[in-house]
Amino acid sequence: MSQPVIFCDFDGTVTEKDNIIAIMNEFAPDGWEEQKEGVLNRTISIREGVGKMFSLLPVSLKDEIIEFAIKNARIRPGFQEFLDFAAEEGIPVYIVSGGIDFFIEPIINSFGPLAGVFCNGSDFSGETIKIEWPNSCDDQCSNDCGCCKPSIMRKLEHDGIKKIVIGDSVTDLEAAKQADMVFARDYLKDKCEEWKIPYTPFGTFHDCVEALKIQTGVRG
Repeated sequence: MSQPVIFCDFDGTVTEKDNIIAIMNEFAPDGWEEQKEGVLNRTISIREGVGKMFSLLPVSLKDEIIEFAIKNARIRPGFQEFLDFAAEEGIPVYIVSGGIDFFIEPIINSFGPLAGVFCNGSDFSGETIKIEWPNSCDDQCSNDCGCCKPSIMRKLEHDGIKKIVIGDSVTDLEAAKQADMVFARDYLKDKCEEWKIPYTPFGTFHDCVEALKIQTGVRG
């Protein structure tokens, strides 16, 4: 039987709300909504839009943003139980996120085990926040994703794995196309229906555990 490997989004999936949007709403730099709309309607790339949004924020806000992100982040119910279940069954779980390291790491550090965390980086050496892109698109992707989830999946792929994607947003669309199994909510759910991509809806990670027991044949 194929070895399941889980690639799980963070913002809006592990957390109940999108942290980037929450940060932008809270600190409200002029022009950020225009960049957000460009990303959502796909007239600009995720990399361009996220980079420009954070470039509107001065580095002096770093600690304030981190404090807000930690305080604001509500973890979707069942996440630690989901990780415990995956560990018991020997299923690696990777967090693959279009979010930024400086607020993801302090939120995710109390959860585990995780096989790895892939996200965007940050540079506070200038006047405004600069986003770094250590997980850019490979030669098979031209979407300028920023943190390219399909490229990460290809890098980690090997024969005999069953690729499971869990997500909710525009950053998960391309990953869902190459997955063997998709758990979707919100925007990703709508797009899976539009593209006729088979998916399992979820509200909590308890839902994911129950579906995995059935669909991957693990004993649970």
